[in-house]
Amino acid sequence: MKALVVYDSAYGNTATIAQAIGQAIGLPQDVTVVQAGRVKPGQLAGLTLLIVGSPTQKLRPTGATTGLLKSIPKNGLKDIKVAAFDTRFTVGHIEKTRILAFFVRIFGYAARPIADQLEKKGGQLAVPPEGFYVADTQGPLLEGELERAADWARQIIVAL
Repeated sequence: MKALVVYDSAYGNTATIAQAIGQAIGLPQDVTVVQAGRVKPGQLAGLTLLIVGSPTQKLRPTGATTGLLKSIPKNGLKDIKVAAFDTRFTVGHIEKTRILAFFVRIFGYAARPIADQLEKKGGQLAVPPEGFYVADTQGPLLEGELERAADWARQIIVAL
């Protein structure tokens, strides 16, 4: 199996989740974890699995994540299993600000648009998109989120 975990991260939280996912998926020779802006075109060749994650910023993925997804040619992910994740506030945190809660209900979080783009490029979604929780804009990750990320990664392996 050849897997690639791609992430963007503003404060390090999404990077930490990506590393936990990469470690749970397999051996270092089988899994590469790389920041979205550093992905080389050849890294997508021969993949069994592509996982992409981003912090939710302004109710969407970061520009680097979106740019990477746009750069993948149509059907460039054909026969590749894909998964998407994001980091986000908890529902309780969002509900404290009525306008934010309103917009989240309409637009959601970053993981869904990432998953949609991966599928649009020909990828086969292995598991539903997932969100991992941060305490505030700069973090930290909430307790137990690294373990939850590793569990999610193991679900992906089972789905392959």
